[in-house]
Amino acid sequence: MTSSNPAILVLEDGRTFRGRSYGAVGETFGEAVFTTGMTGYQETLTDPSFHRQVVVQTAPHIGNTGVNDEDPESRRVWVSGYVVRDPARVPSSWRSQRTLDVELAAQGVVGISGIDTRALTRHLRERGAMRVGVSSIETDSEALLARVLDSPGMEGADLAGEVTTAEPYVVPAVGEKRFTVAAVDLGIKASTPRYMAEHGCEVHVLPASATAADILALSPDGVFFSNGPGDPATADGPVAALRGVLGVKPVFGICFGNQILGRALGFGTYKLKFGHRGVNQPVQDRRTAQIAITSHNHGFAVDAPTDAPATTEFGQVEVSHVDLNDGVVEGLRCLDVPAFSVQYHPEAAPGPHDAINLFARFTELMAAH
Repeated sequence: MTSSNPAILVLEDGRTFRGRSYGAVGETFGEAVFTTGMTGYQETLTDPSFHRQVVVQTAPHIGNTGVNDEDPESRRVWVSGYVVRDPARVPSSWRSQRTLDVELAAQGVVGISGIDTRALTRHLRERGAMRVGVSSIETDSEALLARVLDSPGMEGADLAGEVTTAEPYVVPAVGEKRFTVAAVDLGIKASTPRYMAEHGCEVHVLPASATAADILALSPDGVFFSNGPGDPATADGPVAALRGVLGVKPVFGICFGNQILGRALGFGTYKLKFGHRGVNQPVQDRRTAQIAITSHNHGFAVDAPTDAPATTEFGQVEVSHVDLNDGVVEGLRCLDVPAFSVQYHPEAAPGPHDAINLFARFTELMAAH
């Protein structure tokens, strides 16, 4: 339900929107990004990859299905702020346990409603993702802008250590155990080890600080590097860990894990203008020409050649998938060592599930090695 408290949103270029408070009353800062999903907002809010980002929902009506205790992807809401146009007044799902605004307030997430999110999205598409402040305690846009300009940006942000698990834990295999997987948590979503468990994997989730020695001490059949927030150019520790297991154990990476594999192979990474976020991104498998509609959440990408396989320290590597909207690299496949990765999310809990077979592909890779 929309609050009667006024709120203000100010972008770092000075563009200002005024609306009503939604969620917690207060003030927050982060990188303004937009996501195009019409459903799955609870999974979005609890995705650690959104840490330190203010998320703009392009779908106008948010909160229809309320909030429950079964759908979170992690232990808390990670977005630093939330922007919606028309919040649902009453949730209408039998699974709802409370309203979205109550959940946001309980977790201290400052939001704003009642603004033209279409205009805001167009602005971010044209100018690029940028720093933003949202406040329901400040009415002076110039004062808020000054604080926005003092806030940190996303380039150079090393955030995986802020969202990772504090201690290792194990997700047991469902049914007969076939494989042991070491999963490096750079911001892992709960559904990822769950899907691997359904394929007979006992998943040992390790902190982002795990070294190659820590990983190999588990004698895993395969190694997984998860999604996560921040600039992959700062993730030297995970890159070193991946280099230490590459060619020794089968490797699978998702999202941030794709960027970590790219860096381990010697490729660079770069920041996208406004990123890919939502559940409707068309990605093509370049080997089969098959197109999958996929879920994305990334503001950085791998800089790898798409015209031919590249020669690396670990042998030949090809770009396996590309985004059909803009040609961004969406996957890597090593041809001489057992490793592959994708930039998108095959574990997408609210869907789509076109790419869910990648977990089976990982088990096939482990079985073959």
